[in-house]
Amino acid sequence: MKREIFKKLDEVTPKHAILATNSSTIVSSKLADVTSRPDKVCNVHFFNPALVMELVEVVQGPHTSDQTAQMSVEFVNSIHKLPVLLKKEISGFVANRILGKLMDEAVYLLENGYATHEDIDLVCTKALNHPIGPFALMDLTGIDVNYFVRMQRYQESGNESDKPAKLIQEKVERGELGRKSGKGFYTYS
Repeated sequence: MKREIFKKLDEVTPKHAILATNSSTIVSSKLADVTSRPDKVCNVHFFNPALVMELVEVVQGPHTSDQTAQMSVEFVNSIHKLPVLLKKEISGFVANRILGKLMDEAVYLLENGYATHEDIDLVCTKALNHPIGPFALMDLTGIDVNYFVRMQRYQESGNESDKPAKLIQEKVERGELGRKSGKGFYTYS
């Protein structure tokens, strides 16, 4: 779907326009070839909630020009956010790759009965000073999003450890997707 959108954007936007994707899983090199301007395609990754979170990852793919990367960084600065420029693509970028490992460990601790999801979230917010715990974050962004990201990573790597955890798969199968469905790890009204 993103490839179709980028192809259409290439046709309807001025040729000098930069085409940026917010995804941290779908790197821009998977989209650039459907445009006539791959040098003007990059990732500009905002974090949830975008109006609150200060940091934005700008990712320069192998096709992205230095000028496009620099203009994207300047754009992020102009909207009073803090840009970080990654000069090389990797699925998940920096923050979500680190966060993914934290979420894996949180799910492991829950699945194996070491602590409740509430207590794990509390440890992350009060001991690690995170603004939100991993289970509350999965509920916010969508447990299905976590599932699909893990499935894509597994399809790319073939590594069994990249598959979604059984607990995550079960929640998706039950339709417990977090805030958007009214139930995830927590219940919402």
